[in-house]
Amino acid sequence: MKILVIEDERKLARFIKQGLEQHGHVADLTHSGSEGLDHIAGGLYDLVLLDLMLPGQTGFEVLQNIRAFGLTVPVMILSALSDPDKVVQGLDLGAVDYLRKPFDFNELLARIRVLQRRSTTSDNVVLRVADLEMRLVSHEVVKNKITLDLTNREFALLELLMRRAGQLVTKNEIAEKVWAVDFDMGSNVIEVHIYQLRKKLDSVGLSGLIETLISRGYRLKTT
Repeated sequence: MKILVIEDERKLARFIKQGLEQHGHVADLTHSGSEGLDHIAGGLYDLVLLDLMLPGQTGFEVLQNIRAFGLTVPVMILSALSDPDKVVQGLDLGAVDYLRKPFDFNELLARIRVLQRRSTTSDNVVLRVADLEMRLVSHEVVKNKITLDLTNREFALLELLMRRAGQLVTKNEIAEKVWAVDFDMGSNVIEVHIYQLRKKLDSVGLSGLIETLISRGYRLKTT
């Protein structure tokens, strides 16, 4: 998942980001409500982790604005405010979950997995293209019982290509979905990851599965 963390306590924010990325997610950080809203409006996020006691706009105000703008991204509140009234208020404003601080990081990961299962229908828990099978919940990619050893970034890149199999996926789309908002479009990082991903696909007999459309982007063959 690509996750936005809106948390003004910078040490905690870095800890959450590091933990998420170690478990296969892509995470961006913001430290104020207004900055968070800008990121949500301009980014493609699967989940927002939202603190309530933020400078400027409170988390409640951020949540109200997210819904007022018609944005449907799921929001999980992470807050030291444990009053039941605050929990109810957050859920009534559109949050999908409320986790009280201090929290166990494994519990946070478990709740994220629950949200993944809710948002992943039975038709796309497993993605299949050619002989390649991607198991989203267990985070595995298998070809004829051989499991590919992919990095988190390679997995996210391949997932995007598999979801759009047969279609052009531009470099801008890859940067928005797989990398952070401050990604340098002038770098060759995407090309390097495509190269490494191709090598791993080649090793299981899937040479040429990823096509390069010069000056346009990439496409995953369907046969």
